[in-house]
Amino acid sequence: MKNIYNDPEKSVMDALDSAVVVEDFLPSPAELVRKTAKEKITISIDSDCIKFFKMEAEKHNTKYQTMMNEVLSQYAKHYATV
Repeated sequence: MKNIYNDPEKSVMDALDSAVVVEDFLPSPAELVRKTAKEKITISIDSDCIKFFKMEAEKHNTKYQTMMNEVLSQYAKHYATV
């Protein structure tokens, strides 16, 4: 059963009255999900490299292919502007 407070403590009311409204600074859900066109390829990668990305992906609860794609994307962006 939920507790319903009809008469909250003064400290709670004071805190609510003095609360500062913070402007929304987070990106929209659409901006959080990066959807770019992907192309499926077949590539040979060293097994130790695959092992590394799989271990890191597991630690961060993501897919290793996604991590590899992000590394390659950042590398390409960096050197495309140099």
